[in-house]
Amino acid sequence: MTDRAPHETALHELLHGHIAVLGCAVAGFGAAAGLLGSGEFTGRVTIMDAADNDVVRARADIIAALGGQVLLGYDGPLPEGATLLVVSPGVPLEHPMIVQARAASVEVIGEIELAWRLRTVGASAAAPWLVVTGTNGKTTTTLMLQSILQAAGLRSAAVGNIGNSIVDTIMDPVGYDVFAVEVSAQQLPFVSSMSPTASVVLNLAQDHLDYFANFDEYRAAKAVAYQRTQVAALWNVSDPATEQMLIDADVVEGCRAIGITLGVPSVSMMGLVEDMLVDRAFLDERHSHATPMAHLADIPVPGPHNVFNALAAAGLARAI
Repeated sequence: MTDRAPHETALHELLHGHIAVLGCAVAGFGAAAGLLGSGEFTGRVTIMDAADNDVVRARADIIAALGGQVLLGYDGPLPEGATLLVVSPGVPLEHPMIVQARAASVEVIGEIELAWRLRTVGASAAAPWLVVTGTNGKTTTTLMLQSILQAAGLRSAAVGNIGNSIVDTIMDPVGYDVFAVEVSAQQLPFVSSMSPTASVVLNLAQDHLDYFANFDEYRAAKAVAYQRTQVAALWNVSDPATEQMLIDADVVEGCRAIGITLGVPSVSMMGLVEDMLVDRAFLDERHSHATPMAHLADIPVPGPHNVFNALAAAGLARAI
């Protein structure tokens, strides 16, 4: 019997358990290396990959040097004694190892969820997560957001689907003030407790239908980004699907819905007034005023879609 709270028990078991990691690309490697490199982790890590080539082997050699077990050219079964299965983006939802893990009551999560559970362990415990997803524009928006955060003097990191391991970054002993987190649809089905400070779904269109069974499954995966958002959830005024996803989401009480438009913004929106990008959401006088943020000429990459991306990035930054 223990008097630890449920979330503390889960963290305790994670730090002392046998973590199986499926996939040795950027996300899987970062998850394994981040765990093994932490002084808080005293458990075991087994990393598996069906491939066995020079690139994968170079990563595997590092994991082995850190004390992890490596299984290359491996296609199952789930390692004996595994207490958690961490899957890399792109692993099929019905992969035999995922099916086996669930049948054995072994929880299946992804790198994003793992990082969220580990966030209190490292030096970045208080860092807000600003989450970006959408069919198009994710990386551009995340990089714009990262630029804004750095210009504000914040120690920030762009992580996740952008190509930088979020687990490895979370476990960095130096610590960060804020994270710009790009999340793909293939990562979101394995997220269950992430609670971002602010989030945006930029747009929704047919995509990844070779991975999801149908468009409804893809839409449901994207909608996970809004779940448990704390301060501000941003939606695309010209894409009604994003508004409905937000309406259906279970956000934290008091979280505000902020619309993004390329037109003149209404109250609680970000938008354009002539050649100015303006905020009519994050100010007390929003019923009668708007805060100028930038000129259109300040956006170095042309095109309406990049104006929209800039407004989304600014909205996420304004949330903190």
